[in-house]
Amino acid sequence: MKDLTIALENRPGAMADMGDALGRAGVSVEGGGAFVVDGRAVAHFLFENATAACDALETAGIRVLQERDVLALRLNQAQPGQLGKISRRMAEAGVNIEVMYSDHDHRLILVVDDIAAARVVSEAWTSRQI
Repeated sequence: MKDLTIALENRPGAMADMGDALGRAGVSVEGGGAFVVDGRAVAHFLFENATAACDALETAGIRVLQERDVLALRLNQAQPGQLGKISRRMAEAGVNIEVMYSDHDHRLILVVDDIAAARVVSEAWTSRQI
């Protein structure tokens, strides 16, 4: 799975255009979100087939700014404080969480500045959760 950073126009219909382009190509979004900050729209979406997603978006004239690996973690949602705990462990390992959202399978998706270090934290976290 890959996270794509997508530049969207800040106007009505921009998300529809993106969704239509992906739909025509048979590409499903697995999770993500879109945000407007200081008048600029940017989206982060998760794709099983990032190559097909990039091709579909670029064909439609929608700019893909970046493609990145992600971490997918399952938190114990019945236990308060899980987000703080995993975020603290990442911080202690020197990992900066740059993007965070949930996928359609209720997993926490993290885009980080040091994927190798984050994977070490994730593996330790997962082994303690079982």
